[in-house]
Parts: sequence; structure tokens; C-alpha cells
Amino acid sequence: MGGKVLADITPSPDAPHSVPALLRRNAAKFGGDSAYREKEFGIWQSWTWAETEAEIEALALGLLDLGLNRGDFVAVIGRNRPALYWSMVAVEMAGGVPVPLYQDAVAEEMAYVLQHCGARFVVAGDQEQVDKVIDAQEKGPGIEQTIYLDPRGLRKYDHTKLTSYTDVQQAGRDARDRLKGELAAREAELTYDSTCVMLYTSGTTGKPKGVVLSNRNIIEASKSSSEFDSLRRDDEVLAYLPMAWVGDFIFSIGQAYWTGFCVNCPESADTMMTDLREIGPTYFFAPPRVFENLLTSVMIRMEDAGSFKKKLFDRAMTRAKEIGPKILDGKPVSGAEKLAYAWDNMMVIGPLKNTLGMSRVRVGYTAGEAIGPEIFDFYRALGINLKQLYGQTEASVFITQQPDSEVRPDTVGVPSPGVELKIGENGEVFYRSPGTFVEYFKNPESTADTKDAEGWVATGDAGFIEEDTGHLRILDRAKDVGKTASGGLFAPKYVENKLKFYPDILEAVVFGNEREFCTAFINIDLTAVGNWAERNNIAYASYQELAGHPQVLASIQSHVEAVNRSVAEDPMLAHCQVARFLVLHKELDADDGEMTRTRKVRRRIVEEKFADLIDALYSGKSEQYTETEVTYEDGRKGKISATLEIRDAATVDVEAAQMAAE
Repeated sequence: MGGKVLADITPSPDAPHSVPALLRRNAAKFGGDSAYREKEFGIWQSWTWAETEAEIEALALGLLDLGLNRGDFVAVIGRNRPALYWSMVAVEMAGGVPVPLYQDAVAEEMAYVLQHCGARFVVAGDQEQVDKVIDAQEKGPGIEQTIYLDPRGLRKYDHTKLTSYTDVQQAGRDARDRLKGELAAREAELTYDSTCVMLYTSGTTGKPKGVVLSNRNIIEASKSSSEFDSLRRDDEVLAYLPMAWVGDFIFSIGQAYWTGFCVNCPESADTMMTDLREIGPTYFFAPPRVFENLLTSVMIRMEDAGSFKKKLFDRAMTRAKEIGPKILDGKPVSGAEKLAYAWDNMMVIGPLKNTLGMSRVRVGYTAGEAIGPEIFDFYRALGINLKQLYGQTEASVFITQQPDSEVRPDTVGVPSPGVELKIGENGEVFYRSPGTFVEYFKNPESTADTKDAEGWVATGDAGFIEEDTGHLRILDRAKDVGKTASGGLFAPKYVENKLKFYPDILEAVVFGNEREFCTAFINIDLTAVGNWAERNNIAYASYQELAGHPQVLASIQSHVEAVNRSVAEDPMLAHCQVARFLVLHKELDADDGEMTRTRKVRRRIVEEKFADLIDALYSGKSEQYTETEVTYEDGRKGKISATLEIRDAATVDVEAAQMAAE
């Protein structure tokens, strides 16, 4: 597979060479179609492509009026709102580089990114984000102007370095005659190799890295993935995931601008489910945790339902799990099965899909973590075309996708169009594609470590390609794959994902590399377990109290032992059974440094922070007292203490089981 042919793709001279060029094309060809919607004060507001073009152009002119230079970095932070998406396109149109940040990032995290990229300007959604920018400025100068969208709470602030979004737009409109030539010149300079956006990694193992993505990366990835799933102009998406995440940028800007579909922004995180039902998206993406939470809420409601409704639901779902996937995959279905599914759809499945806001979903994806087969099968049974993809920021998302009729819960699909895959000698997955990132900003060493001269990128994940199907299966992070003391394969993520399949387990961290046996930390899901406690009249005052309840511990133990039996069936991973576990006294939290903002566990930090608990798991203790520093919502630090019960879990003697089978 030699050469760098994939990276040399060049569009025809008359094809759009940048995201702003795609905007101009959409406004010219279908300017009257809806491009963005936003719910505010309970009312949906809509902008056409022509109106969107006018809004973005006014902002771009306003940025020029403020003094934005070619190559300047502009940070964008806030919840999903059309104006913030427009600001990213306007920055590129004016010759700058947009840098979206996670809206829940604390001031210290924000300060690092702002200083690292040298941002001169910030577009902030509201007072909360402005406050963090002001705090970040104290840690280092550089921000010349913060442009705020929502003025509430900002009237008495010092406005020497604060400007409202509408004022910047108005200044741009007023200066149009003076600056339109400069804006046109900067737009004309944009090429396929110009920087489109810079996105920072979540920083699982260290400081976040700035991933530079070009127009080539974004447009080619958006084009091929849109064609893969036949995305259309009349599709609808709900933009609710962090704007700093590469997936949201691809779905809400890349694919949206390539295909011309409409991006809908919810009023708030609290109203997301209501807004989801009102929009009824046809194209929907969510990480496994969202699908798990939705399923948990359904199951909680079913537990509270009457016996008749519960029986009707259980019977319908049992049939649907057999028939639904067949219909989705185009497999033969008997007349009796069609009739039964139609009845179940009318009585149970249809109303349930409507409640979930997924009545119209034509293409659904999940990625980021492995999703439980039971959860995956549940949504497929409803007739929702849920599939898995595997991607990275460095790939402009897409590495593999699951084609229709080849959907399975145990793989992440085949190479996306234009992507090449290979497996290294150590089992690490490598890829190259038109979406492959340009570089890590100011970090040539890491760039060289990740991407070689031929364009092959090291994913950091271990996996293998099935010979008969060409599907990729991911085992774990390559750096986390090891050996137990007995020489068996240790792949913690495989076991952790199986544990998280249970609705009452929110998070799991498995240990065992070079150890005699495996152990685990468990976080309970407070919503699911709390509902169980209420139904059973069990009083509790805190997460910590509920996590240590004997019945909760017994339930978690049954899950761990069920997972052990499942893991034992795979000879390659049978040594990863969990022999001892404890339920942590606190949820792993990004504010405490234990997780990234995309909710990935920082394994090394957890190992260091809870070293006393790991020692207790391996020393044979039945309980362990511990104190842990925590960060409260207002930023204050404090300590919580607890004496945690440590439990043994039954494991399967693999050798004995194999001998018995023989």
C-alpha cells in the first residue's frame, strides 16, 4: 500500500475548497432551505442558508474591523448555539483559525489552551464563560477582546476588553463597503490545505494536544461519510454534544455544509430530551452513555408501570429482538412475523420510539466506547438503524464504519471510504486517509511519533481485522494491554465495557497488569440505583451511603460474577476475570482530574490517587479506610472519607472448564 496518494486528493477548480466556500455554494443553490434552528424561550427560531451566509459574513467583517489578522487563533466556548457555529466559519472566512473549547472546562484548563495557541480573541456564550476567560487572563496575558453572545449579568463588567456579538456584527455591516474587498481577498486565499479548525485532544495521558485539521481533512471526511450513509439535504440533526469535540464539528459543520442538512440546537441540556422529540432527527449520534441512560430511564419507567403494561412491553420486546434486526438488514421475514411486529409497533415500539425522540431516525451512530450488546440490540429491535463507528480527532472522525446489513455489536465495521488500515506487529491499529490531520500544533515530536512519512497514523489502540469479513475489532488501548503474572492477556477495557453494560454500573476501572489476579473499582449509577432504593423504601442521604449499602454491593457482586462467566468463555481473555472489587465512595470526576472532559478515565491518575485502595485489594483486606480530595461545584476543595468494603467475586477455573469440555 505504498505512496501518499490518499493525501493528494485535489478537487476540481470549480469545487468548493473550504468550508466558507461550501457556505457560499449552499446559499446560492438552496438559500431558502433551513440551515439552523435554535430553541429559545420555548420557541424554535430558524435561519435559512441565505440568512446564515449574511450572519456569518457580518461577523467576519466585524472580526476584520476588530483587527483579526491572517492566522490568528480565535477561541470559541459555550453551549451549542447557531451563533457559535457561525463564529467558527466566520473566523476561517476572515483568515483566522477557530479553536472550540469544552464549555465545562475550568479556568485552568482554558488558560492552558488559550496560552498554547496564543489566541487573541475569544467568542464566549455567556457570563459563566466570560468569567472563566477573565480568570484565565490573570494566568497569562494575550486575550485582546472577548466577544460575548448572551449579555445577561455582564452590564457592570469592564467593557474595555468586552464586546457583544451583535455589536461586532453591526460594526461589520457598517464597515462592509470598506472591508468587503479585504474579506473577499482572504476568502480567495483559502485552499484545500488551509487550516479549517484546531481541536484539542482530551488529554487522557497528559496535556491536551492541538490537532490541526485542514479543509481537505474536513471536506473529504464529510463527503465520503455522507455518501457512505446517503445523507440528504432534508436530513435533520440535533447538535447537543460538546462543540470542542471533533464529532460535533464534523456532524454540525462538515457534513451539514457538505450535504446542506439542518442543524438544530436545543434550548439547554435540561430540555434536550423534549427538544429531541420535537425535532425528530433523521440522523443521530450519541456516545454509548447517552443510549445507556435512555435505556435506563425506560427500564425505570417499566419497573414503575402496572403488571399489564410490563407484560405487554416484555412480550413485544422479546419478539422485536428477533424480528426488528431482520427487517433492518433486509433479511427474509415471514408474514406472521411482519404482522406481529406491526402490532407490537402500534402498541409498544412506536410510542416508545416517539418518547425517545427517535421515530424518524434513519441513520444512528455510536462511538467513543464499546456499547453493550444488550443495549445495541435493544435499539436495533426498535427498528432504529443504530451502527458503530471508530474514529479519532486525528482522523477527522472516520476510520471505520458499519455498512447497512453488516451491523454487529462486537466490531466497529470496515474501513471508511478512502481509509487504509493495517495492524502493527504489536497489534496496534494504524490508518491513513484524506482525513489524516496535518500536525500537532507546536509539537513536532508528537507529530512524528504519531504519523510517519508515508502518512500512517498510530491509533494507540490494539485490535485485529477479521479475515473473513474485513471488520475491525478493537481490544483496548495498546498501552493498557499487558500480561497477567501467569502470562495471560490483560485487556482491561474489554472487561470494563462488559461491566458497564449493567444499568446500575456507571464506570469501572480494572487492574491486573503483571498481577496474580484482576481487581476492579466500580462507580454505581446514582439515577438507576437511587430509583431502585426509592421503589424498595430504602433511605439514603448521599451517593456514598448508597454505594456502601449491602444490597447494592450484593447486586454489583452478581454483575461482576456474571461478567466473569462471560469473560471465561473467551480463551484469549479468560485471565481478565475480576477476583476482588470495591465500590468507590465517590464518582470519578473530570473536575478532580480522574476523567477527561469526554468522560474517559485517566487510568494513571486513578492508580496514583487511589493507590491505598489498590494495595488493599491485593493484600487480602476486607475493608479499607480512605480519604480523598474532591472539588465542589463552586471550585472549593474539600476532603471526604469512608471505610470501603472489599468483596471477593467468584471466578471460573478456565483450565478445569476446558478439560471438562474436552
